[in-house]
Amino acid sequence: MTFFSVSSLSMVFGGLKALDDITFDVAQGEVFAIIGPNGAGKTTLFNCINCIYPPSSGAVVFKGVNLVGKKPDRVARAGIARTFQNIELFDRMNTMENIMVGRHLFMKTGLFRGGFMWGKRSFAGKEEQAHRRKVEEIIDLLELQVVRNSFVGALPYGTRKKIELGRALAAEPELLLLDEPCAGMNAEEKQDMVFWIKDIQDELGVTILLIEHDMSMVMDISDRILALNFGKTITIGTPDQVRCHPEVLKAYLGEDEQVQDATCDIQATDSDGKA
Repeated sequence: MTFFSVSSLSMVFGGLKALDDITFDVAQGEVFAIIGPNGAGKTTLFNCINCIYPPSSGAVVFKGVNLVGKKPDRVARAGIARTFQNIELFDRMNTMENIMVGRHLFMKTGLFRGGFMWGKRSFAGKEEQAHRRKVEEIIDLLELQVVRNSFVGALPYGTRKKIELGRALAAEPELLLLDEPCAGMNAEEKQDMVFWIKDIQDELGVTILLIEHDMSMVMDISDRILALNFGKTITIGTPDQVRCHPEVLKAYLGEDEQVQDATCDIQATDSDGKA
C-alpha cells in the first residue's frame, strides 16, 4: 500500500485552473519537496491535501484512505500536520502554551473538568501533566528551553518559526507538511532549520512534504522533488535530475541563450517519468 499519493488532482477557481492533473506519491520516511515559481500552485496543492480547499477533481490518499471531502480536523486526526507560510502563533501566550495547542486533538477533558482540575491527581490534572511531558520532549528536540516561558510575540522571527514547527509536531503526525519553513530566515537560521528537519525525519520517523524557494536547501535535504509551473507538473525526480531539467531552468531563469544551452551530465526525466 502506498503511504501517500495524489492522483489526477485539479483545482479550478472560476475560470482559473490553479492545479491541472497533478499526480505523485510519497514513500514513508521520505523528504519530498515541491518547487516552482510564485503562482505555480504549490500552496493551493497543500490546501487541497489538508482539505482547506475541496479539489475540483482527483484523489488524495493517505494510508489507503481518500481524504477528499473530509474536514481539516479529520485530516489532522488521521496523522497529517502542517505549518504555514505566515506564522500564526498566539503572541500573548508563551512557547510552552503555544505548542500545547497542538495537543488539543488528544485531550479528553471537557470544559468543566478542565476548568476545575481539583488537584494534580484528578483525571484532568493527570492528562495535563502527560501532555506537558510530550511538549517538553519537543522543546528539548528543537532546543527551545531558553524561551519555554517567554511570550512568543517578543521572540525573534527564526525562533517563532521553530515554535510553529513544534506546535505541528505536538499533533504527532506521520506526514508533516512544511510550507516554506525557511522563508524570511538568515543563512544561520536556515542551516538550523535543515538540521531540525533531518532530526525530525531520523529521530521521529516523520515523512515530510516540503514547499521551499531556497534551492540550495531543497537540493541538500530532499530525496525527490516535484517541480510545478502554472499548476502543471514539469518533472518529478531526484535533486540532480530536477536541477538539470531544461524546463525547470526555463521556469526559474526565463528564456535566454544560457538557459536554452544549459546541459547536464545526468539525464533528466519528463513529467511522464520517461528519459
